[in-house]
Amino acid sequence: MSNTVLITGASSGFGGLTARVLADAGHTVYAGMRQTATRNAAQVQAASHYSKEHGVDLRSVELDVTSQESVDRAIGQVLAERGGIDVLIHNAGHMVTGPAEAFTPEQLAELYDVNVLSTQRVNRAALPHMRQVGQGLVIWVSSTSVKGGTPPYLAPYFAAKAAMDSLAVSYAAELARWNIETSIVVPGAFTSGTNHFAHSGRPTDTGVEAEYETKYPGLVDQVGEKLAALTPKDADASLVSDEIARIVALPAGQRPYRVTIDPVNDGSEQVSTVADHVRAEFLARVGLADLLTVHPGQG
Repeated sequence: MSNTVLITGASSGFGGLTARVLADAGHTVYAGMRQTATRNAAQVQAASHYSKEHGVDLRSVELDVTSQESVDRAIGQVLAERGGIDVLIHNAGHMVTGPAEAFTPEQLAELYDVNVLSTQRVNRAALPHMRQVGQGLVIWVSSTSVKGGTPPYLAPYFAAKAAMDSLAVSYAAELARWNIETSIVVPGAFTSGTNHFAHSGRPTDTGVEAEYETKYPGLVDQVGEKLAALTPKDADASLVSDEIARIVALPAGQRPYRVTIDPVNDGSEQVSTVADHVRAEFLARVGLADLLTVHPGQG
């Protein structure tokens, strides 16, 4: 079955790979990215070339997740051209590295804006149409840092991803009776196929950062090297995009609530298994077991 898919943050990394894999599978894919006429013009051209070369329907759409106006315009374009959105993928995000104290509160707010508030902007624009139809799938690209082992110097990013994951958990229950499924995809620390570490932001307070360097010299590079050493050689970001494509292809009502793709095995999957079990048991105890899954055909 062909779906209309919208992916945020699809200029590169997980988003770019997922856009191509889903287009290859026969879906109409809108790769959302900002600055399509300037910074990401090359990515737009590459997507267009890929679409023509492979005979697939891959389209770029201007989508800045930090702007409600941009989000509304992008969603409006998809609805005007396709009449609806079947699959919404929250992938946009940004990473920062450095000692937590060296980041200003404003920097944390900006990171929260990109990683968390962005999903709310997109949901408020897209979900009314999905609820009206009474079906759909929302995929959230989370992180094993939410529940797994976490190295230092990534605190602002980890906190933002944890907030996004918590939001996804609540949305899952609140959308179930609208027959809109939720799948939370949890990638580990992939050091190949993404630009997370290469494009990561740095603290504004360089003085505090320098002070920490006296006690933690070269920690960022050390963490990166250790993660790379722990990662199997065949572990590539395409494992994540392939898993997303598998989830989209599954029949409604059979998609997994959460799936972890973590070659490093930082413990996130074990903790999530317990947490998700507790969630399911609690919802059952308060008489809301029906919120654990959708019921196609019962809208």
